[in-house]
Amino acid sequence: MTSFNDLGLNAELLKALSAQNFETPTPIQSRAIPLVLQEKDLLGIAQTGTGKTAAFGLPLLQRLKSQDRRPVPKSCRALILSPTRELAGQIADNLCSYAKFSRQHIACVVGGVPVRKQAIALNKGVDVLVATPGRLLDLVDQRAVQLQDVEVLVLDEADQMLDLGFIHALDRIAKLVPSQRQTLLFSATMPKSIASLAARFLRDPVRVEVSAAATPVERIDQKIAFVQGGGKANLLREILSEAPDARALVFTRTKRGADRVSRDLETAGLQADALHGNKSQSQRERALGAFRKGKARVLVATDIAARGIDVSGITHVINYDLPNVPESYVHRIGRTARAGASGLAISFCSPDEHAYLRDIERLTGSAIQTLDGSARPVINGGGNNARPGGGKSQKSRSNSRGAGSANGGRAENSGKPNGRNGQAQRKRRTDASGNGQRRQRLAS
Repeated sequence: MTSFNDLGLNAELLKALSAQNFETPTPIQSRAIPLVLQEKDLLGIAQTGTGKTAAFGLPLLQRLKSQDRRPVPKSCRALILSPTRELAGQIADNLCSYAKFSRQHIACVVGGVPVRKQAIALNKGVDVLVATPGRLLDLVDQRAVQLQDVEVLVLDEADQMLDLGFIHALDRIAKLVPSQRQTLLFSATMPKSIASLAARFLRDPVRVEVSAAATPVERIDQKIAFVQGGGKANLLREILSEAPDARALVFTRTKRGADRVSRDLETAGLQADALHGNKSQSQRERALGAFRKGKARVLVATDIAARGIDVSGITHVINYDLPNVPESYVHRIGRTARAGASGLAISFCSPDEHAYLRDIERLTGSAIQTLDGSARPVINGGGNNARPGGGKSQKSRSNSRGAGSANGGRAENSGKPNGRNGQAQRKRRTDASGNGQRRQRLAS
């Protein structure tokens, strides 16, 4: 397909796309949109930044418009679930732009803001509801919304949505929506252990995969710097000082680390903000807004920003701490090189993070070159080269160990890396909502 006109979309959607200068669909859009219009269940896998929201959003809006019926009070016709507040807000914003000429009502409910205001917004019913699972269930429990009229259920970032931190909430939501529905799962990665869970929510699905799962976009120049833990701060300041025009997204493993790195950069005269789950919703919005507008050239974040952050012009993604879940690496670096641009991803690796690096390189299938072009040191417990397919990733091992846990979950790990044994012993805690005590309510 060479044009959105070829995909069978209605005139109102085409007009909205034209207003935004969208002319050529991405591969995931050209393959998924016709299938979704045929009301098939679909599992869509594509690299981050390739337009998955439009791939499900455009045909979803067309389906609802073609039936042209009003939603029942305190209900929604389509439900889109997102793992984080930031991603939910971004999805809702995109859908509003697509529905500009069709006058469809789209609402977004997430945690961190007064629930009463959101309940009032649902009184008359909405066409599309974008939600984080915890806040949605809060509203269900308060009888502010009911889900028996849902025609389409969408799980965005399905690998994270179906991970252990969400599965119990999703099981409950699945019982509240009609069994006769269309279900769409979209993600940048889909490990086998998570794909097996996805089968519970799909009926005879069509799988659309436009690139190898967990493959970083080709326009990203990836580098690794082997440093001692204490040398990370100096190296970060050096990299940012040598690139005064850079707009950098820096990832840390912990919330405390994000605050510490942000303060250190501010002390060094570099404008920086921190974004993590312990921040209030207003603080999160201000930090992200300042980064988008260029008022802060550096945003230091935990994995809460690995998905859902779509900021144009991010030139650098710097992994101050390597993620202990290898798939998170793909999502992190995918924040750069968006919309056809190129980008640089630099990862710092201390000796106690070698196991994380091995898992990342096994997942992506290639060894990352050193930042200064020097030879790589011997990686503890393994050779210098990546071994594609050579054993389970840390995420798979963690899932198999914790599959029976009622409250298990993934998110901003507060423990320090301590090799494979430390990973096995460390209890993973959900933090996307900023409330570590409410694990089931993750991003709400």
